[in-house]
Amino acid sequence: MHHYSQSWPAIRLAMGLIDVETPGPYGGALVGVVALGIPMHRNVLTGVFPRLEPYRQALELSRLVLLDEVPANAESWFTARAFRLAAAYGIRGIVAHSDPHPRIRRGKSGLPEQVHPGHWGTVYQALGMHYLGRTRSRRLIVLPDGSVLTDRVKSKIHRNEPGHVGAERRLQTFGARPRDEGEPGVAWLAEALHTIGATVLDHRGNHRYALPIGPRSGRPVLTHSAYPYPKKDQQAAA
Repeated sequence: MHHYSQSWPAIRLAMGLIDVETPGPYGGALVGVVALGIPMHRNVLTGVFPRLEPYRQALELSRLVLLDEVPANAESWFTARAFRLAAAYGIRGIVAHSDPHPRIRRGKSGLPEQVHPGHWGTVYQALGMHYLGRTRSRRLIVLPDGSVLTDRVKSKIHRNEPGHVGAERRLQTFGARPRDEGEPGVAWLAEALHTIGATVLDHRGNHRYALPIGPRSGRPVLTHSAYPYPKKDQQAAA
């Protein structure tokens, strides 16, 4: 509900920020979540931490969400404590990405509205994470709600892989027609994306950060050189 991607990734650990002064099911109200999960590709982790076992010792920071009423400095405070908890579970390396491109969705009035202004990793910089530059440039298919149709989802539809039915139903909520029995997935998806008004974004790549965590004596060494942090004025120029 509160993340611009409108999705929940495959995760291994999730930690919640609890407001103990507000009643809620957790002994207080849940006002934030850090999710450490499994990226789409194994080399997202092994490319940075080759000596760590991916998914067991290294994870991706998949989601960081706080309600608007939570003070801004709580993001770094909360994330630092989440990393401390993750280290207690044997995690030794975290990779994180920040998406600098704004995301626009079609509002209820039919007019475009911004759902994500783009960010360059202010929280990660506050945590002292190492900046490793940008990921590769790519072309993204952006749906009317501002979310991205990933390559993995496209593959499921093209090849009738498990999960394709749910993916197709999601596109139908935007106005795509149901797929006929036996209809090739490639042709149906192309028509569906045209019907719902999906757009193509030439994405210059996300900012990538990494941080070894846990006991200092056992922390892994990064294989990449760190670069100066990107700043807001640089981002605007880009």
